[in-house]
Amino acid sequence: MKLILIRHTSVAVPWGVCYGQTDVALAATFPEEAAKVMAKLDTHAFDRVYTSPLSRCVKLAEFCGFPDAVRDPRLMEMNFGKWEMQPYDKIFDPHLQEWFDDYMNVAPTDGESAMEQRSRFLEFIDNLRKEVPEDASVALFTHGGILIHALNAFAGKSYEELFTAMPGYGSVIELNI
Repeated sequence: MKLILIRHTSVAVPWGVCYGQTDVALAATFPEEAAKVMAKLDTHAFDRVYTSPLSRCVKLAEFCGFPDAVRDPRLMEMNFGKWEMQPYDKIFDPHLQEWFDDYMNVAPTDGESAMEQRSRFLEFIDNLRKEVPEDASVALFTHGGILIHALNAFAGKSYEELFTAMPGYGSVIELNI
């Protein structure tokens, strides 16, 4: 199966703010950024199209011509719980250092760990493999965290490498799984 993973475009959130699953607005540059994404997708034909239900992904899917993309919460960004919409340097949670020390396995307060996000994404992929033919081409409008898990699971990239070089807003990544 060919997976085309599309990260949403830039958001209207100040740098350093933890926004995860908060349904934030898109940056004013959305039309220009979305047009570039759409141009990258012009050469693809998709058997199925899915999107995170968060508006930053739904709007990009719609702009790119997929208003009926199936919304699936397993494609959402990580849930940062009580840390959502707080600047990282203003989070005064005693749990924060524990999370920094083991961000893969420790969840933010009332949130989910990176491994929990990975599990829900891989569950989505397992279900997808049961539903579509092996030669299917599937588009996923999603988030940076999901792209990281996909590149780790299906392209052999290490998490250390991926967290230091996050795929940019509007990235389009093709993987064969």
